[in-house]
Amino acid sequence: MSNDADRLAVVQRAAAAGSEVAAAHFRQGIDVETKSGKTDVVTEADRAAQRRVIEVVTEKFPDDAIVGEEEDERKAVPETGDAWVIDPIDGTNNYIRSIPMWTTSVAAVRDGEPIAAANVCPALGDTYVADSTGTRLGGEPVSVSDRTDPETFTVAPTIWWDFDHRDEYADICREIVERFGDMRRFGCAQITLSMVASGALEGTVTNVAPNPWDSVAGVYMVRQAGGVVTDLDGNRWRHDSEGLVASNGEAHDELLATAKSVGK
Repeated sequence: MSNDADRLAVVQRAAAAGSEVAAAHFRQGIDVETKSGKTDVVTEADRAAQRRVIEVVTEKFPDDAIVGEEEDERKAVPETGDAWVIDPIDGTNNYIRSIPMWTTSVAAVRDGEPIAAANVCPALGDTYVADSTGTRLGGEPVSVSDRTDPETFTVAPTIWWDFDHRDEYADICREIVERFGDMRRFGCAQITLSMVASGALEGTVTNVAPNPWDSVAGVYMVRQAGGVVTDLDGNRWRHDSEGLVASNGEAHDELLATAKSVGK
C-alpha cells in the first residue's frame, strides 16, 4: 500500500486536472441536461472533468474504488479499503449561470474515513487542501473562526431541498436569521464547508442527507482546521449520516437546534 503522501499528491493533481477541464468550458456556452429534477442539472463538462480526475487517480491507484457523482461510478463509500470520492463540478447550477462559486472536489478515503482532500476553485483562484497536518488555502495554513458570540456568526444553509421540502428550507433560513448575526447561501456545499474551515463562515447546516461527493472532502477540511461536524443528533458525522452540522466548535449546540427545529 502506498503511503499517505502519495495519495495526497494524487488528490491535488487529480483535482487540479479535473478543474482545468471544467474551467475550459466555463462561460463558454454548454448544453445543460436535467437528471432527477428541474434543479438537478449536469453538463458534458461534469462528465469530462470526472473522467479526467479518474484518469489521474487510476494511473497511480488502478485497483482503488471510485465514488463519483456522474455516470456509472459507485454512489456509496465502501467501509473497508481505499477509495476516492469525486465531484467534478460541485455547484453545477452556479457553473451554468456563470457564477464562479464551483469546485472540483477529490478526497482519498481509507476504511470509510478521509485521509486527504482537495477542493480546487479555478474561477475563484482558490485551492483548499487537507491532510493529517491540517487544512491549507493557497498553501497557507487556515483554521476555523475564533468567534464565540452567535450574534456575530455568519451561517449558511447548504445542500438543496426538493420542491416538496421547500418549507424545511424556509424553516432553516428563519432559524438562522433569528439565532445568528447573518446568513449566506452559496449553492456549493464543498466551498461552503471549505469556508467554515478557513474561518470565513462560523457554520453550515442542513437536515438533508448529503451525498458523499458533496460533503466528504469539506467535512475533513473543517475537522483538520479545528472545527466540529456532527449529524442531527450531535454524533460524529460520517459519510452515511442524516443531516450535517459543521461549525467552528463554538455554539455548536445552537446550530444543532437550528437543524432539529425544522418541521416543528
